[in-house]
Amino acid sequence: MLAGGVAALSGTAASAAPAAAEALGSNWYASAPYLMPEDNSPPDPAAVMDATGQKAFQLAFILDAGGCRPAWGGTSSIDTDTVMPAVIQKIRAKGGDVSVSVGGYGGNKLGQGCGTPEATAAGYQKVITKYQLKAIDFDLEEPEYENTAAIHNEIGAAKILQRDNPGLYVSITTAGTNAGTGWFGTQMLLEAKGQGFSPDNYSIMPFDGGFNGAAAQTDALVKFNQILQTTFGWSEATAYAHEGVSLMNGRTDAAEYFRQADFQTVLDFATAHRLARYTYWSVNRDRQCAGSVDPGLSGSCSSVAQNDWDFTKFTVKFAGATPPTPPPTSPPPSSPSPSTSPTSGSCTLPAWSATTTYTNGNQVSYQGHKYHAKWWTLNEVPTASGQWGVWADDGPC
Repeated sequence: MLAGGVAALSGTAASAAPAAAEALGSNWYASAPYLMPEDNSPPDPAAVMDATGQKAFQLAFILDAGGCRPAWGGTSSIDTDTVMPAVIQKIRAKGGDVSVSVGGYGGNKLGQGCGTPEATAAGYQKVITKYQLKAIDFDLEEPEYENTAAIHNEIGAAKILQRDNPGLYVSITTAGTNAGTGWFGTQMLLEAKGQGFSPDNYSIMPFDGGFNGAAAQTDALVKFNQILQTTFGWSEATAYAHEGVSLMNGRTDAAEYFRQADFQTVLDFATAHRLARYTYWSVNRDRQCAGSVDPGLSGSCSSVAQNDWDFTKFTVKFAGATPPTPPPTSPPPSSPSPSTSPTSGSCTLPAWSATTTYTNGNQVSYQGHKYHAKWWTLNEVPTASGQWGVWADDGPC
């Protein structure tokens, strides 16, 4: 993940470790979206939980402060940082939990600086122990995944942590390409095979690589599935059960655009094929930019038209939960009753409902007209000139 990928704040005082939480179901760790609590105008995770129903977050990123010392963003030592313990405690107090992501795009990784798998694992074990983690994510990207020794150390460390922390949820995240993943991603899989290591999932990031909408992303997931089959000798179904996807909402670093409809399409694919993980980068960006909707790439807003936390609601759905429906800021116009509307009697389509989620192609009737949704929507009154333009007016009934 590029946008705001490295935090740069440092703590000044020691802080006690957060109280342990009861482990959530793996479905929540599999759906935990990335959150940077120390950078990119961090939102209040408790408010996001209340608005969406999300229970878990993927806190990013642990890097090497030098000398094989784990630190947030490579600068905030886990021993002195005061931000993360408070954030974690707030999430756990609401019945949620966190995973921690190590690595990310750029920066110095423990796998590069610790020398051996054992030393790398010891560094990450400090993080697991400090925050009493039940889940960890290895985000293996540039420049680390181009370093054979570093990837050997990271995969070896993941295997050691899995062995020494029974029940630990381990995900591996790497770059996606139109071929599924690139040469370095394939070499990482071969390293895992050689070490006899199998995480809970291998996830690709199908963005920043010339992707044009959700169709290109699902095609990459099909091709990555084939790579997993070839590498590990798995069946198609077994490969999907070990496969995950990590998306980027809104405008990407490469000026690709992924909107709510794209997230819905990939979600439909993920659930239909029983993928093991569905997440995205990042909650910090899950809100519309102030002023111009698209001011360019931002680490703190999406650069597309949206309501706050639209994209997090997709990860909630993947976890198997139903996002809460917030009351509208102003009451929507009432739909005319069949007994009083002179045109409603000829409408055979179902009447629009403020509490129903609609996706691309769904048809409804409203005030004597037929409409179809152009992408995912909830509680948006059908009108051709609506705020987000999600409904297309197909004419009177």
